[in-house]
Amino acid sequence: MDAARDVWAKVVSGKAEEMFMGEEERVRLLPPNPGARKVFCLAGNYAEHITEAGRKVAEQDRQTPRVFMKPPSTTLRGPRDPIVIGKYAVRIDWEAELALIIGKKGKYIAANEAAGYIAGYSVFNDVSERAFKVWDRTESREIDRFFDWLNGKWLDGFAPMGPCLVTRDEIADARNLRITLKVNDQVMQDGNTGQMMFSPEEIVSFISCFVTLEPGDVIATGTPSGVGNARGISLKPGDVVTTEIQGLGKMVNAVVKE
Repeated sequence: MDAARDVWAKVVSGKAEEMFMGEEERVRLLPPNPGARKVFCLAGNYAEHITEAGRKVAEQDRQTPRVFMKPPSTTLRGPRDPIVIGKYAVRIDWEAELALIIGKKGKYIAANEAAGYIAGYSVFNDVSERAFKVWDRTESREIDRFFDWLNGKWLDGFAPMGPCLVTRDEIADARNLRITLKVNDQVMQDGNTGQMMFSPEEIVSFISCFVTLEPGDVIATGTPSGVGNARGISLKPGDVVTTEIQGLGKMVNAVVKE
């Protein structure tokens, strides 16, 4: 039992690699479920994140979760993989998030039954390009700006996750976990999952109304305040991003140029 506890302590403290490192070898950690079929993300699930973007929190913000997706085969990365600034990347931002990992298939799931569909939790960074542009255009309409924002979520490698899947029974209350993100040695985000407007169970229930949830699906539940865009700063090559959630461990991702 002592050995098992030591292994678990290394995993949740972000030191899982130490278990696999020899003098001449190093193991790459993959995301907890690299074969995920779907990755869902929430926009605006923390009131403070809405206000830091310059908007007032409206009643509608608390009435309907805003869900978008990332392509899992090209965006999911491991907890030590680099964040790559690609050819069309201009202003790269971070978003520390609690990720839910679905454990069984379901549709039209009632909120009071949704917890049973959550296998566990992980740490997630919804990396975002805030000024995405490939082609010039004569003017930008509201729909153009929306799709610029959406496409900026889809760049390769923009969903690091890990270091592990912590099963639901190991977490007493998923709505009371400290969530932090540092860029180099500076704390940028320091919030709590209790600040979410929609609970994990409500999110699972809502998404299941329009798509069948399957084992291994990932749902990133939104980010607290402290993103770079609100500060007028962005990631650059050489930066190191450390994302941590209480009880779930941490990720350390270096920023590199493609």
